Amino acid sequence: MTSYRVLTTAGLALMLALGPALTRGAPAIQVQDDRGRNVALEAPARRAVTLAPHATELAYAAGAGDFLVGTVRGSDYPPAARTLPVLGDGTQPDAERVAAARPDLLIAWQPGAAEPLARVMDKLGVPVFYSDPLTLAAIPGAVERMGVLFGTETVANAAARGLRARLDALKTRYAGRRPVRVFVQAGLNPIYTLNDASIVSDALRLCGGVNVFGQASIVAPQVTLEGVLAARPEVVLAGVAGAEDTRANLAAWQAMGLPAARQGHVYGIDADALYRPGPRLIDAAESLCADLDRVR
Repeated sequence: MTSYRVLTTAGLALMLALGPALTRGAPAIQVQDDRGRNVALEAPARRAVTLAPHATELAYAAGAGDFLVGTVRGSDYPPAARTLPVLGDGTQPDAERVAAARPDLLIAWQPGAAEPLARVMDKLGVPVFYSDPLTLAAIPGAVERMGVLFGTETVANAAARGLRARLDALKTRYAGRRPVRVFVQAGLNPIYTLNDASIVSDALRLCGGVNVFGQASIVAPQVTLEGVLAARPEVVLAGVAGAEDTRANLAAWQAMGLPAARQGHVYGIDADALYRPGPRLIDAAESLCADLDRVR
């Protein structure tokens, strides 16, 4: 019994002595990214670099814009993002310039483009978080995780609640409406479209739209004019830079004899809002739902 007490006392003393060290070894922040990886930070990020425009938008939505020290070409929203140093292209970020920014977090998108830089960051001990929301419902959660990474949960969680409320309102409002057949124009010369794996199709489904090439075997197939005409879309949807693009698309489809175009059912939505998996895609979904209702 005496020996047991001695061992117990000694063990307790050892645990008390090692306790601070064990605590120091546990990361303060752990978040799972969109590749299923556990990303750990010792403290909230304060010098992050984003490698995709949508990641920049998510960070700002989470109240973390002040903690970005660099990004890539095309990160232009919100307007404050245009003042960030540009450290290369999203497909080929400049490893030297990124390292020189002394980041404590790298937020990437596609592994193929980011992998070489990710290896450099690994050697420097910089965590890499992959952000790739695949559905509208995933966007509020993406904002929340940014809040955890940057320690801005109060702002991020409030923003996420607002986004979820807007998605719920769209789901309720458009549930049971007549399906509308939609051709998603991703390119016009030659003609490209998107299949149901794209987040744009997820927005269509929310609005009661049906992607006429949704079952295509690849995400962005090239299709023929004959194929589009045979699919009988009631609406053409395209990402555009402005109203002039929509007018040009309408004239082109009218010239090609598409019945939907003859009725004026060619719509354009800001391309950055439509194609980036960020908060503005919910703005785009609201516009899209209203456009489909006009056709109904």
